[in-house]
Order: sequence, then C-alpha cells, then structure tokens
Amino acid sequence: MSSFLTDLENKPSRIASFCSTYGKISTIKKYNSSVSGVNTILESKKALPVLFAVMFLVMVGFGIIIPVMPFYVEEIGATPTQLGLLMAVYSVMQLIFAPMWGRISDRVGRKPVIMIGIFGLALSFFLLAVSSTLWMLFAARVIGGFFSSANMPTVMAYVADITSDEDRGKGMGIIGASVGLGFIFGPAIGGIFSQSNLSVPFYIAGTLSIITFLFVFLVLKESLTAEQRNKQLTEKKSLFSALQGPVSILFILQWFVSVSLAGLEATFAYFAYEKANLGAVELGYIFMIMGLAGALVQGGLVGKLTKKYGEGLVIQIGIVISAIGFSLILFIDSFFTAALFLTIFGVGNGLIRPSVSSLITKKTPTGYGRTTGLLSSFDSLGRVVGPPLGGWLFTITIGLPYILGIVLSVLALLLYQVYKMKAKSPLREISN
Repeated sequence: MSSFLTDLENKPSRIASFCSTYGKISTIKKYNSSVSGVNTILESKKALPVLFAVMFLVMVGFGIIIPVMPFYVEEIGATPTQLGLLMAVYSVMQLIFAPMWGRISDRVGRKPVIMIGIFGLALSFFLLAVSSTLWMLFAARVIGGFFSSANMPTVMAYVADITSDEDRGKGMGIIGASVGLGFIFGPAIGGIFSQSNLSVPFYIAGTLSIITFLFVFLVLKESLTAEQRNKQLTEKKSLFSALQGPVSILFILQWFVSVSLAGLEATFAYFAYEKANLGAVELGYIFMIMGLAGALVQGGLVGKLTKKYGEGLVIQIGIVISAIGFSLILFIDSFFTAALFLTIFGVGNGLIRPSVSSLITKKTPTGYGRTTGLLSSFDSLGRVVGPPLGGWLFTITIGLPYILGIVLSVLALLLYQVYKMKAKSPLREISN
C-alpha cells in the first residue's frame, strides 16, 4: 500500500492524465447518448412512412374483397346466414390470436411477425380465389383471420418502439389514417375488377399482399434489439398481465367504442334507405367521405392535439363528438345530411382509437406487442358482438342501434373518469 501511495506522490502527472482522460470519456458518452437520441428520431421519421405504406397496402388488399364477397359466396351456393358466419369467423380468429402474435413479436421481433401475417393473408386470398365449395371458403377465412391478426398489433407495437411519449399519438394516428385510406380505395378497386370475373379481385388482393411482403422484407428494419428480445424471452408474465391496474379500464372503453361502430356499420345501409331512400352508390360516396375525414383527423390532427393537450382530453373530445354524431344520424333525411352527420361521427371516432392506443402503450408495464395484441382482441370482440346486436335492435326500432351508440358513448366517458380517479389514487402512488 505504502509503495502504491509513494508511486502516486511521485507521479502526479498520471493522476492529471487519468482525470483528463475520464473527463473526455464522460463527454464522449454524453455525446454518444445525444447522437443515439437523434438517431432514434431519424429512424422514426424513416420508419413511419414505411409502416404507413405497409398498412395501406394491407388494407387495400383486404378492402378489395369487401364488395365482391357477398356475390362470390352466393355464386358458390352459400346462404346469407352462412355469409354472416364467414365474416364472423374472421373476427373470431383475430379475437383469439391477436394477443398471441403480439407477444411473439415481443420475443422474436416485429419484422418477422409482420411478414408472416402478410404472407398468410396472401395465402388466404389465393385460397378464396380457387374455392369451389363452402368448406374451402371457411378454411380460407380461418387462415386469413389467424394470420392477419398479426398485422395490426405488431405494427402498433413497432410504432410504440420508435416514438417518444410525446409523439406516440402522432404515430398511432398515422397508422389509423393508412387503415382508413386503404378501406376507401380497396372496395373501389374490387368493384371495378369484379366486372369481368368475381374471382379476379381475390387474385389482385393476393398479389398485392405478396408485393407488400417483399416491400417489408427489403425496406423495413427491425425495431427491437437482440437484448430487448432476449429480455422478453426470459419474462414469465401472463399473456393478460397488461389488463392489471387502472389501464384495464381503457380496454373496456375501446370495446364500447368498437361495439357501437360495428353496430352502425351493420345497419346504416338499411337505416339510410328507410329514412332517405339512399341506395348503394350514394352509400359508397357517404362512407368514402367519412373515411377521408377520419383519415385526415388521424393523420394530421391527432398528433398535434395529443402532443399539446394529452391523450386523455382527446379521447374525451372524441367520445363527445361521436355521441353527437349518433344523435344527429337519427335525423337523417337526405344525402347531404347523411354524409354530414356520418362524417361528424367519423371525426369523433377517428380521435379515439389512436389516442387510446397511445395512452395504453405509455401506461402498461408489459411488452408493447402483448399490449397492442390485447387491444386488437378487444376491437375484434366488438366487431363480433356489434353487428348481430345492432341488427337485432334494428328489427325492434330502426333508430335503436344509434341510441345504443349514444348510451355506450356516455358509458365510455364515465369509464374514462373512473380511469382518471384510479390512476391518480394516492394508495396506488404509495404502492408504486
């Protein structure tokens, strides 16, 4: 020890050199940290347009078959009830398997799961194109629902990976806008190409999915590091651990929103015909206007509003506007009022989903994929329950599905107040 002290005393220059070097290392670390943050922002700016394109292409492919499906299954010999079951089985598969795919993406990475989902969707489209019996149609829809349930939760988890808390709402909104635009262009393309042969749109949808698969393979980079994936592999948390605590209330809120939307979509064509004698062409334009308005809100407005006011206020504003839209829909009497009132509803609905997705990924302690998978599952449950419930209510009184929408909106608003109180609970803060 004494020789060590003597050595230090005789060589003060070594101490000065060490301190100088340590200071430089510290400065370099701070610089690298700063550069890392800038690189994250740059990666986000590069990846978001790619994710937008991916989901747009996926939803165009999905939308292409929507106007064709009823006539295609009728040609094969299916009844309207069997058509309903074909549509429902797709949502049921998404309900069951979306959380699984989300969790897998936490463990193996986002990119491979997105690619698997798109490739499986392409396979289902080609199977639909060559189907000649009812069981083949059901097999294709089961396969499509199973694989497509990987896409949305994994893409949302990817957005959560690459965005900061303050830009999370913007990222989720951009993905919502891509989905809305895909649903606008897809059915139009399907209607045009179905004129020659009803199976052509299915081949186009399958081909478009293969192109999207290759696009992801060549352009999209993995958002999770090997260290992050390994950490998820060692965690033993339950698949439903994201439902613990106050954040579970937000999942129920989203389910209410999904049920009311699905009920409207299932009955609005009949309602508009009864109230304003509107046909298929007019309805196509109305839904296109609503979709464009929703896409503009999600792609441009949501990010700015959530950044300035926070997701909570935006969610509440969206619920109130949706409730107003449901109320106004009851007074439709022309094409103009139908387009205007449905667009008001669409704007409100467009504010809710990306804001809920953003808030949930911020508040949950589990992997993003597991969380977004559960959120997609709740959405699918709403699409399973909403159409038959809306149809049943419509048979009682044609305005009842929209009155239910008002009631569910009020309940969703109350649920958010409960969430706020529980999230601010002093006991919870102490326990944390």
